[in-house]
Amino acid sequence: MKVSQKVQSHFLNLIKSKMKNAASKFIAAFFIAFGCVLSAVAAESSLSSLVQQSSLPIISSSSNLSLKGHSIQGGLISGLSHKPLKSVKIDGVKVPLHPSNQLFVFGFGRDAKPSATLEVNFTDGESIQLDLDVAQREYKIDRVNGVAQKYVSPPASVTERTKKEAAAVYQARQKMSFRSDFLEPVLKPAEGRISGVYGSQRVFNGVPKRPHFGLDIAAPTGTKIVAPWSGKVVFADPDLYYSGGTLIIDHGLGITSTYIHLSKLDVKLGDEIVKGQKIAEIGATGRVTGPHLDWRLNWFNRRLDPQLLL
Repeated sequence: MKVSQKVQSHFLNLIKSKMKNAASKFIAAFFIAFGCVLSAVAAESSLSSLVQQSSLPIISSSSNLSLKGHSIQGGLISGLSHKPLKSVKIDGVKVPLHPSNQLFVFGFGRDAKPSATLEVNFTDGESIQLDLDVAQREYKIDRVNGVAQKYVSPPASVTERTKKEAAAVYQARQKMSFRSDFLEPVLKPAEGRISGVYGSQRVFNGVPKRPHFGLDIAAPTGTKIVAPWSGKVVFADPDLYYSGGTLIIDHGLGITSTYIHLSKLDVKLGDEIVKGQKIAEIGATGRVTGPHLDWRLNWFNRRLDPQLLL
């Protein structure tokens, strides 16, 4: 009888112990799940806050989706969904999604057509299609004389070099991170006279060349350049044939900014950059007629107009 009571007592204690362990596991699982929900809510709130802080104009807003930016040739547009996204496309081109499955960004090139179609698919099966009007622009023609002949028509001896440099820059712009620095209000990277604008056609010594894809800020050599956004350096070279000292900074989801003709680089490949940090100095390196910063903005290979963000 005593043995039976001992067995019974041991059995009851074992059950109680198992129940406690099960309860502990349940409670732990509950708080982990609750923590994930809180994290997701906090992440959504943080992204929403950043989008709201952006000085960019609202293009479209509904209960499911908000778009901000400039629907114009050279414009950047960010989108924030209020429920999880499955996929987004602009004119059939896939748009990368932030890991939150709520944020995306894209841009229109210099010669974008007057209309574009944005396809948005949600994880709950709902889909929407937005037809966006893309404002068209008239671009000025810049005639630049006095450029060294080797830069207007480079000798065959440098062709291999320029091809390798172009390929390296192209690869740098293909690297994509899930940063969201592009949501921050932008800083002007340098003080000086605007000497060249996006989209203008350059004619060097009477020879028509490719359009200009940046914003030129003329200032003396040595003038400091600061980061307009936070980001990470994905390319740094002090001496490219055409662009001289060159920096490219990644800001997330295919958005990069480029700084060329630099006399000095203050950062290197892989460096994390904080908005407002000094990153370089204005120079007259590469194909130039005087010291200035050529500031560029890209969504992957699409050239955007940084001046629209100021």
